[in-house]
Order: sequence, then C-alpha cells, then structure tokens
Amino acid sequence: MRHETLLELATRDGIRLPDQLVSEWPPALSAADEKGWFRFQRLYDVARSVLRTEADIRRLVMEVAEDDVRDGGRWLEIQVDPSGYAAKFGGITAFTDLVLDAVRDAERSTGLGIAVIIASNRTRHPMDARTLARLAAQYVDHGVVGFGLSNDERRGRTEEFDHAFQIAEKAGLRLMPHGGELRGPEHIRTVLRSLHATRLGHGVRAAEDPALLDEIVRAGVALEVCPTSNVSLGVYSDLTSV
Repeated sequence: MRHETLLELATRDGIRLPDQLVSEWPPALSAADEKGWFRFQRLYDVARSVLRTEADIRRLVMEVAEDDVRDGGRWLEIQVDPSGYAAKFGGITAFTDLVLDAVRDAERSTGLGIAVIIASNRTRHPMDARTLARLAAQYVDHGVVGFGLSNDERRGRTEEFDHAFQIAEKAGLRLMPHGGELRGPEHIRTVLRSLHATRLGHGVRAAEDPALLDEIVRAGVALEVCPTSNVSLGVYSDLTSV
C-alpha cells in the first residue's frame, strides 16, 4: 500500500495510526527479534483497517499494479484471505468477486498479468481453511491460481490443514503455504510432506540444512524470498496479503 494512500484513508475515517506508520515510516522490524512478528502483525492489522469501501479495494489493487509495472514487473500474484474482510464486504464470496473484478480492471489498465492466491489463516480452525479451499476451487480458471496458509507458523498444527490442501490439490490449484520463516528445517519438511507444497512462502531457513535444500531442488519446489516487506492487504511481488 502506498504510504500516502494509507495516510489519506486513515484521515478520512478518523483512524489514529501508530507513529511507526506515520512519522517513523517505513517501520523498522527485526525478524531476529521474537517480538518482531507480533509488531508486524499489529501494524499490518492497523494498516488494513483503513480499507472500508469497495473503492478502497479497487484503489489498492490498481496502485499495486501500477507500482509493479513502474518497478519492471510483468506478473503479480496477490494473496488474500477473504475471511478477514467478509464482515465488511458481504461475505467471503462477495469479497473474492470484488478482488477479482478489481484485478481485471487493473490488468486492462496497466497491461500487467495478475492472479490471486486464496490464503487460509493458521491461527483459525482448520475447518475454516477447508471452507476457503472450496471457495478457491470455485474460481479455478477465473483468476485464482493457488491456495496458501499464512500467519504465525508457530501457531496451530500444520498437519491439521492437510484436508484443506487436498481439496485445493484436487481442484488443480497450486499449493503455496508459508513455512521456514519463524520455524526451522524440520517444520519445512512437515509443510512439504503434509501439504504437498508446490511453492513455499519464505523457506529461508532451509539454508540451515543442505539435505533439505537438495530435497527442495529435486522436488522442483520454488521459494518465495522477498528482499523487502510492504504493509498492504497481503502480497507477493509488491502486494503481500489482501
């Protein structure tokens, strides 16, 4: 999300932003600090709280696409957890329809190829993930290309999300869970084997285990390694999580 957009939308609705999102922008966060994740999540939730109207969602998607093109991007994948916006936008299906319509508008305007990944939240019950997997399956060939699992990987049991990923796999979606950011190689192995990941969000701690790296290469699993982190709805490339 552009900083000026964040500030403008917050001012419009009288939302008080913490200094880290105003005068101390961009916020300084450390992955080496155990509290770093919680600071990031708090700021992330505050930032996304400014998205209150359909026009806000459309603006965000368009600006992300424009910025990606400016930076030389040719393909953008937006990861979104519809359940985080369902209450404001008429449910998970209505919100997904809105995002996909905004994506089509942005594609026409910018010429950038854009796709959507539906992401479940590991801090919620695995049954919620199954619901989102079925939702994602309905949009195969209509803009949704993958199914993910995000949020603090120290929460929940990864194995309990296997049924949701089976639903997504049967629908032909790419399987893109997060893993290997806050937990090490053994958890990456769990993610790969339990969820059949075809792409791994982060995965940076695989570098601690050469045998695991060899396994990842042999399996053809791609790793999403981002040089920077942007506050937004949720994105890969320029956007980190709608």
